[in-house]
Amino acid sequence: MLQTEDRRRKRSSDPLIALHYQLSHARSDASLETLVLADPSGVVVAGAGSWAACEELAAYAPLLARIPSSEGGASFEDGSISRILAMRSEVEVRELTISGQNVFLAARGQGSGTTIAMDHAAQGISRILSAA
Repeated sequence: MLQTEDRRRKRSSDPLIALHYQLSHARSDASLETLVLADPSGVVVAGAGSWAACEELAAYAPLLARIPSSEGGASFEDGSISRILAMRSEVEVRELTISGQNVFLAARGQGSGTTIAMDHAAQGISRILSAA
C-alpha cells in the first residue's frame, strides 16, 4: 500500500483542537488578523487570533453574511456609522453547511491570499466536523 506524506504538522483527535489548528494554519498562511468559525447565533466555535477579536467577529458574522461586501457604511441622523456596515468592508464571511448544520467562517485582515486560505479552511472544517 502506498503511503502519502501528511502535510499537517499539528493534529488532534479532539475536533475543537483540530479546528483551532486548521484556522491557525490558514490565518498564518494569509497573514490575517482573525479567522473564526461561528454558529448561527454568533458564538465562537473555534478561532485564531486574539480572543476578543474572535468573539467580536463571531458575534457579527451571521449579520455580516447577509450584507453584500460592496455596501459601504451608512450614516444615521446623528452622523454615526453603523458598526456592522463599517465592518463589512474589512471582513470576508462565508456561510457553510456541514452535515446539515449552518456555520459561518469569517476572516478579518488585509492578508494576501484570503480567498485561498478560506477555501482551505472550509475544506478542513468540513473534514473535521464531518468526522466528529
